[in-house]
Amino acid sequence: MKFNNLGLLPSLLKAINEKGYDKPSPIQEKAIPVILRGKDVLASAQTGTGKTAGFTLPMLQLLTKSSNSQNRKIKALILTPTRELAAQIYENVKEYSAHIDLISTVIFGGVNQNPQVSKIKRGVDILIATPGRLLDLENQRALSLSNVEILVLDEADRMLDMGFQRDINKIMNLLPKKRQNLLFSATFSKEIKSLAKGILNDPVLIETSKENTTVEAIIQYVYKVDKNQKSNLIIQLIKEENWTQALVFTRTKHGANNLCKKMIKANISAAAIHGNKSQGARTKALAGFKNGVVKILVATDIAARGLDIPLLPHVVNFELPNISEDYVHRIGRTGRAGAKGEAISLVCNDEKQYLRDIEKLIGLNIPSKTKIGFEPNKNPSSEPIPNKQKRSDFSRKKGGDRNRNQRRR
Repeated sequence: MKFNNLGLLPSLLKAINEKGYDKPSPIQEKAIPVILRGKDVLASAQTGTGKTAGFTLPMLQLLTKSSNSQNRKIKALILTPTRELAAQIYENVKEYSAHIDLISTVIFGGVNQNPQVSKIKRGVDILIATPGRLLDLENQRALSLSNVEILVLDEADRMLDMGFQRDINKIMNLLPKKRQNLLFSATFSKEIKSLAKGILNDPVLIETSKENTTVEAIIQYVYKVDKNQKSNLIIQLIKEENWTQALVFTRTKHGANNLCKKMIKANISAAAIHGNKSQGARTKALAGFKNGVVKILVATDIAARGLDIPLLPHVVNFELPNISEDYVHRIGRTGRAGAKGEAISLVCNDEKQYLRDIEKLIGLNIPSKTKIGFEPNKNPSSEPIPNKQKRSDFSRKKGGDRNRNQRRR
């Protein structure tokens, strides 16, 4: 199967060719024809499977039928959970629409809203947005969603994790009832299925991989290590194995900053990204990481969600996530497009239960190693690990605070 067999316009095929693509990925092959038929879609696809093009290409084609260059109104809305993902999708939309008379823009919090408002006032066909900034501008009557024909919810599972359920409900009430809806999620959790029921109309279900499976090309292993030696161990691994690029996950913003400082002190080029960093700082750190100036990017889960880093060789869980599904999202940053990658987890005694839960989820006993001088303490603290909260409980109890916080992220 090739792209020219999917019924796409020559102008889109030209843009695809300019990006160097020939054959569609499984999600693209399945989703594009269905979306072109005007059907609602509920699609499950892991990060790095090409899902952005899977909804962008048919969306662009459908919009060419109703676009009006004299009076542009928002005809398509793409909702995403984070600034980075919104910016990434915007770049993809611009590239694929290079030979089509459609205008797109992106809005998100953490930056001055005036340039965003000016662009919208000049007229746009496609709006990519994070929920917080979208509602802020709609409340100011700086934009209208009354002409939206196509709605895309990307990374819908993460939006729910981040407490955006209430914002999503508000946005749905601002949209025309008659529209095409496309919902993309890494997993089909109970919460996602419930969300889909309230938004989608007789959707076509598209799955390209089993729920919560990890990419086969990823080599996974665990280093069992003393909690206080984690920083020293990762620094030694980077130097001994001469890593040129690695994405490292920490649980907290404070942890990301501390680890980054220790790496820089050890003469390793590193940068941290998390919700407390300004948008400019996050953009600069990511650009440096992609062009090789920064070797190690230390990130929290929320800041790293949706990052598109081609051929990333290493992902390191400096601390295991306390939500098992997040492990799948994290390691999915490597091993993309058939390339091989390594996912390394540094696990101390306090994290043994997290590891057992992850192994149960993915159906795999992850091989473990130890390094001389970094072994776990033989007399670990009896202090229990923090209580794990279910996703639904977290969203329900803390959604309000999360909504307010995310608008600043």
